[in-house]
Amino acid sequence: MKFAFSTLGVPGMPVPDVVALAVDTGYQGVELRAHPEEPVHPGTGMRERAAVVAEFERAGVEILTVCGYTGVAAAGDDAPVYKELDELMWLAKDLGAPYVRVFAGAGDQDPDEAEATAARRLGTAAETAAELGVRILLETHDSHRTGAGVSRILGTVGHKHVGAIWDVVHPWLDGETPVAAHAVLAPFLGYVQVKDVASADDLAPLPLGAGVLPLAECLATLTEETWLCWEYEKRWHPEAADLPGLLVSGRLHLERLLAAVR
Repeated sequence: MKFAFSTLGVPGMPVPDVVALAVDTGYQGVELRAHPEEPVHPGTGMRERAAVVAEFERAGVEILTVCGYTGVAAAGDDAPVYKELDELMWLAKDLGAPYVRVFAGAGDQDPDEAEATAARRLGTAAETAAELGVRILLETHDSHRTGAGVSRILGTVGHKHVGAIWDVVHPWLDGETPVAAHAVLAPFLGYVQVKDVASADDLAPLPLGAGVLPLAECLATLTEETWLCWEYEKRWHPEAADLPGLLVSGRLHLERLLAAVR
């Protein structure tokens, strides 16, 4: 398997430092948080985008995903949602990233209406994604944190350029087992975000293996081609230990788990 980490774990770190960190710790890819707080986001100019690509290519590190925050089921007009999606897809295309991450973000809307909205918007955006050679991935998160919830939307879309990210903590919080989550996400799965936490009441990030998430059960469901990305939420928990010093031990832990379940 290939390993990546999210820049959510190293907030604001310059791109050359991110790339060097991946090389030094044995990670083949990086998930880029595409937010104005970060060095790379939809407002980044073409010259800067080209420089980012060159930096990653020189090191042989892949840009796995452009992680946006678009809520595809959010209430309101379609136009702002399509604008955000287009900007993210073009950023991914320019960076050579295969994936764009989005959320459902339905809030307290009627679930059926929200899912119909999400499916319609994703179906429309999928045509642009296909033209640009990228894939939009809906993460198990917020209003649709289970595999079952995400798969209802994706099953309606029915387009190969729209898929899923399995963030392992959110289905677990909802009581969905890894086997059940994978069973419904497998037809759509892009890759898996791994992490660890102390409990359902304490979601501050921990080193992999130091918490209670059933990571071995999750990994046992996956094929060898699946990317694993460590999403360490340092941005939301500044008191947490710094990610760079944890990356090697985290990768080794994942390798041990994979060896045990194969």
